[in-house]
Parts: sequence; C-alpha cells; structure tokens
Amino acid sequence: MAEEAFGVRRMKLGSQGLEVSAQGLGCMGLSAFYGAPTPETNAVSLLRHAITAGITFLDTSDFYGPETNELLLGKALEDGLREKVELATKFGITASEDGKFGFRGDPQYVRSTCEASLRRLGVTSIDLYYQHRIDTTVPIEVTMGELKKLVEEGKIKYIGLSEASASTIRRAHAVHPLTAVQIEWSLWSREVEEDIIPTCRELGIGIVAYSPLGRGFFASGPKLAENLKQGDIRKANHNKIVFEKVQEIARTKSCTPAQLALAWVHHQGDDVCPIPGTSKIENLIQNIGALSVKLTTDEMAELEAIARPDVVKGERHWNIMATYKNSETPQFNNRASEARHDPEREKTMAKACEVRRMKLGSQGLEVSAQGLGCMGISSFYGPSKPESDAIALLHHAIDSGVTFFDTSDVYGPETNEFLLGKALKYDGVRERVELATKFGATYAEGKREVRGDPAYVRLACEASLKRLDVACIVLYYQHRVDTHVPIEITMGELKKLVEEGKIKYIGLSEASASTIRRAHAVHPVTAMQLEWSLWTRYVEEDIVPACRELGIGIVSYSPLGRGFFASGPKLTLPRFQEENLDHNKILYDKVCAMSEKKGCTPAQLALAWVHHQGDDVCPIPGTTKIENLNQNIGALSVKLTPEEMSELETIGQPESVKGERYTAMVPTFKNSDTPPLSSWKATV
Repeated sequence: MAEEAFGVRRMKLGSQGLEVSAQGLGCMGLSAFYGAPTPETNAVSLLRHAITAGITFLDTSDFYGPETNELLLGKALEDGLREKVELATKFGITASEDGKFGFRGDPQYVRSTCEASLRRLGVTSIDLYYQHRIDTTVPIEVTMGELKKLVEEGKIKYIGLSEASASTIRRAHAVHPLTAVQIEWSLWSREVEEDIIPTCRELGIGIVAYSPLGRGFFASGPKLAENLKQGDIRKANHNKIVFEKVQEIARTKSCTPAQLALAWVHHQGDDVCPIPGTSKIENLIQNIGALSVKLTTDEMAELEAIARPDVVKGERHWNIMATYKNSETPQFNNRASEARHDPEREKTMAKACEVRRMKLGSQGLEVSAQGLGCMGISSFYGPSKPESDAIALLHHAIDSGVTFFDTSDVYGPETNEFLLGKALKYDGVRERVELATKFGATYAEGKREVRGDPAYVRLACEASLKRLDVACIVLYYQHRVDTHVPIEITMGELKKLVEEGKIKYIGLSEASASTIRRAHAVHPVTAMQLEWSLWTRYVEEDIVPACRELGIGIVSYSPLGRGFFASGPKLTLPRFQEENLDHNKILYDKVCAMSEKKGCTPAQLALAWVHHQGDDVCPIPGTTKIENLNQNIGALSVKLTPEEMSELETIGQPESVKGERYTAMVPTFKNSDTPPLSSWKATV
C-alpha cells in the first residue's frame, strides 16, 4: 500500500467516523496567494504524486483563486482518483471588486455556495465542508442548521469550522457534531493551546493545523524573510532568532528545520492532522519525511521553550482578515424561551389529545413529544399488572400518538422487556414506536450492582434484543454509570454496537456533566435521561446546560415527582417520610391551588411545566391506567404564561423540597464520575 511504502499512516479525524491521511496537503498556494499560480500541468502532477505517496487529505476553498483552486482539484481527481481522497473545501469569505473582504453564513448563501463548489469540484458530495470564517452577523446556530440539512441531503458528509472561538465551537457543536476545526497551529503560532485545543478535545473534534510551517518561515527562514515586504511579521529580526534555534536542533536530528517544525505538530497527538502546502514535489517529499522524525519529551520541551507564545512577535494576520479572536456571533433565541412564548406552537399544543413529534437530540432521532415510562407496569409501585391490561394500555398509547416507550432490563427484572416484546408483535405496531431500553443496573443475591465493562455491555444488549424480539434497539441507555470503568471504555463498546446495527442511538441516565462530556467525545450521545420535575431541579445547575451545549436531548423521568403531583404523598422514599412529609405537602397544596385556577389537574400542571422547559425535553410519565394516560396527554394542551412559569418555579425552588430523591444505596449523577481512561487495563 502507498501509505506503507511512504510511511503515511491513516488516522481518525474527530469522533464522527472520518478517516484521513495523517498529513494532508494545503492546496491554497497552487492558486496564487504566495506567488504566481502554478501551471496546471505541474499542479495536477503534484496532486497526483501526493495521492500516490499516501497524502489523500486535500484541502481547498472556494476563496482560493477565487474558485480556480476548486476547478483545479476537480480536474486532478478525474480518472477514478476521487474515490482515493478525502476532499475538504470551505465557504464563507467573499471579496468585492475593490478588494474588501466580507464574511457570510446566512442559510441561502451556505446552500448556494455549497452547490457551486460541488459543480466546480465535479463531485456529488464533499467529504468535509468548513465554514472558512465566521459571519458575526448570523447566529452560528442558523449557519449550522443549514449545514446540517446539507448533511441530511447527502451533499456534504462532515462539518468543520475554521478560525472559530471556543464558545462558537460549543454552540455549533450543539446543533450538529463538528468533525474538525481548522486552526493555525505551529511552533510560532500557539495561542490556540489556551482554550481552543482543550475545547476540541473535550468535544471529540479533530484538529487540522494549517500553516504548520509558519507560513513557510520554517521552510526557508531568513532567506524567505529577505524577500518579504516591509511589515511582514516573518521579516522581523526577533523572529529570525527563533528560526536559527530551530535550525540548530534540526542539525542534531539530521533533518531540515521544516521537518522538525512539522514533526512538532505531529507529536501534539493522534487527533491532529497538519496540512502543509507546497507547489513543488521535492518539498512534498520532504514534508512526508517529517512523519519519520521522532522527538523525545525533552526535545519537545526544548522546542516549546524556544517558541513560547510570548517569544514570537507580531500578529498572524492583517487587520482585514477575521480570526477566532473576533468570531462571536449573535445569540440564537434559546429553545426554552421559544417553547414558552410561541403562540402558534401553543395553538397546536391546545388541540385535544394531539401529541406532536419532536427531534430528540441532534443525531436524527424523532419521537413523540411525550413518552411512556413502562417501569410501573412490572411492579416497583405495586404488583405487576395483568398482561392483557398492560398490552391494552400500550396499544392505546400508540393509537393516541404516544410512541416513545421506555423500559429497562432491570424492570421486573427482565419481565418488562418481555411484555413490550409481546405488545409490539401485533401487525404493524413495532414500526410505529421508538423503543428505548437500558442496561447497567443489576441485582445479585439481593445486592445492587452497576456494570459497564465491555463484555457485560454486549451481553446485556444481546439479551435485551432477544427479550424485546427486535433486530435493533432504537435508543440504548447506560442506566447507571459504573464508577469502576472509564466511561470511554463503556462508550467504545456501545459505539461498536451502533456500527454493528444492534442499536441506533446511545443514551446515558443519571450521569454527571463531566461524565456526559467524556462520553460524548467518544460517540455522540443522543439523549440524557434524568429526573426533572417541579420538585427535582438540581439538574438545572450543570447537567441541563451541558446537554444543551452538546446538542443532547433531555428525557425527563418521574416528571410527576414519583406520583406526588398525581395523587399527593403516598410512597416510601425519603421525601415521603414523616420528617419531610408535612413540609412537602405545602408544595403540593400550592400546585393544587394554581391548577384549580387553570382548570386542569395538579398532575397536568406539573407535567405542563416540564413541557415548557423547551423543545429538547421529552417527559416520560408512567402509568398503569388508560384514564391516567389520557390525563397526561391532556397536559400538552395546558398553556403557561411566563408569569405562571415564574410562579411555579418560585413554589418549586430546589430548597423548598425536603429529603433526598433516593435512599443512600441508589447511585445517582452525584456519584457517577469514572476513572480516567489511562487507568483501564483490559482483561482477556
């Protein structure tokens, strides 16, 4: 293979599945910018030599030329070469006739420029499509929304950003997972190490380092500087000292300064792909040689001491060019406020027994806006219900539009999954539901245990598939987090199950914000199941914001306070005990008084409060009775004003409720952090 012969390994870029050559080729210089355009025959020859040598990740932009660079790549990739490369291009920079730069990210422009790039490149799909510079007049969520549509239409495969701030990256990633962020990163451009690199790594986003040779500085050094215009930062005497020190180390390593500088970038981690540009085959070969330069920890430290961020003088770009430092966009109206104040949406919700559909998370899953928690059908809150009654309830739910069913292998245990399997066997029923189940909570000899090791994950999934009698589980949660196993290990096995088609989407339940972030960096988490109701609101502090930042849907279990708002205090959990009961009844009485004014039940009012938290929240109240199911569906028609929401939130302040949610033996998000990945030792 070419990559073996030339030593160009393959790498995963980001966590969304894109595989590229570990070094790419920046093609900008082939179309002017650093001199006259390279003759077409020479440029095509260079590109084809790169592909043969194993450099298959090619980077261009509609701005290079402008446009001629994309046309050039289109010609070079004829004769069957398209299938051998990973093609990245960009949009977003415009130039007027008087030479002024502009930046656009509005939906109409995004779509039109993508279609134009497809035509110039002569392809039906772009592998990686970047926003080249951020349009600071358009909320990033709007730009990403259009890019997401292009992914769904098959016109692009993966989305990237270039020169975006950490906060812009987070906001974009919440709409649709980013595969890569392109940034300038080299020995003389290291500001990005402060927050952009950590953000990308936290979110599982690949890093593409452009200008890894300092815009040619480490390739030619003082010779380059002598020929530069006055004012170019590469010409500064201070910066020439940096080159000389790098050159000295390069001599001891028997490599060129360019190879040493490029090797430094390669040694930043397996999630980094530099894309040095060149117009000469001999320079391309030299750049590939950098992959064989090995640097010790001491040598890395020496290079970083030479090129500390405060050592290099001057700005990277002229003032006319936008960078990540000025890439903030206007705020997008948050989903919660839209849900509360959109009159048209409220009219739709007011239609009797109409259960709307919703997108759960940003990975493509669509569910009914209210689900059905099935736990109570198999004991927990009393004896198991007769099978015929339970199946009648489930079928009534489906006919009413409640199609998102929630179960677990621990409910029964196991009998709840068997029940759903039977209920869904009826003709045409299985295709109408979104089935979610869970693994990880077990009982052995009366003792509660939590497991997340790979072997158990796989066995549990295969057992659930058999009990449910399905070929694939739509949404598979880790019910409780195994604090003995790094979450990355558990997610790695779940990711394999997705790839094998045994599950479609991954969820977590009762996980901390940090655990959610670590899990999401391995494979996108579609949904987070958490207890959220008027009397359980701790999650609003950091878990709900983390989910919204990452584009993870929120599934609210026990939205009626474990039945508290349905029929008042009656259970054996801490909040229902004598020492807490009188205090908590005050909360119930206030909700009752308000529900009377609204002409609804306390349960409907409490459930409506959850629905009004935003279009990313799906409550899954449980019941065993058809009349209660109908009442819960009626909550979708209860409209709450901002003042009523505020009044309810004052009544249900976290400090207003006394007692823990669970007994001490039940794990929750408060004790769900797992060991670091480095601590894991797999057992054979």
